[in-house]
Amino acid sequence: MLHIITDSTSDITQVQAAREDLIVVPLHNLFGVEEYLDGVTISTEEFYQRLATAEDLPTSSQPSPEEFLTHFNRCKEEGSSAVVITISSRLSGTFQSACIAKDMCEYDEIYLVDSFTATLGLNSLVQYAKILRERGLSAKQIAEELEDKKQKVRVFALVDTLKYLKKGGRLSASAALAGTLLNIKPIIEVKDGVVEVAAKSRGIQGAYKKVMELVEEANGIDMEFPYCIGYTGDINLTQNFDVHSKEYLKKQDITKVAIGSTIGVHVGPGACGIGFFSN
Repeated sequence: MLHIITDSTSDITQVQAAREDLIVVPLHNLFGVEEYLDGVTISTEEFYQRLATAEDLPTSSQPSPEEFLTHFNRCKEEGSSAVVITISSRLSGTFQSACIAKDMCEYDEIYLVDSFTATLGLNSLVQYAKILRERGLSAKQIAEELEDKKQKVRVFALVDTLKYLKKGGRLSASAALAGTLLNIKPIIEVKDGVVEVAAKSRGIQGAYKKVMELVEEANGIDMEFPYCIGYTGDINLTQNFDVHSKEYLKKQDITKVAIGSTIGVHVGPGACGIGFFSN
């Protein structure tokens, strides 16, 4: 048997994981002294409800090595293999926890991939791993293919409110005020394993257009690979982006992903974006 293991920053729910034969190891969300397992003891919807009323931004922490070790030991006992695909090591210590767990397990058939991306990009990478498994590739072959293709994965997302960038210290109060008055919408990307501001646009319609321009500048979407659009908070807030992306992609069954806490804590509700493999 070949297991595909990822973490909750992939925004793959536990229900989806069970349906698609995936294993999702949750990160930990902390609202003050209250700790939750991402996607297990707190849903994405509940996270945004708590975020809206929180005085201080919640924080997150990586899973412990023991949380990965439970799954690795099961693989060892079964004589099965696993491909483990985690959030970028430049954004979280999750990959390091998985490395420690593999050393503890002392089992060669565990293959670790540092995705160098997050959220929609990680989701697309995991979906590609699932396709490769269905094609009959071994865990080693899948890991090698992911290492080769992960540099093509891109994520762009527009931010509807500057409130959470300001609360998180990523934007000064004066810059946030000026940006709000001018109706500035930052567009962020995951690049070289970290989150950066890729562009800024005036107004939400301009931001929709700018996201697609950035997609084009990244050589466009390779339609041979999985891709998805995502949103934070209420899906109804992103209907216009949904329509805009469908016009660009010329496809009606685009996968929609509820973006979880990893990116959501910084951008707040109303953000939307796209994750894909570039040409």
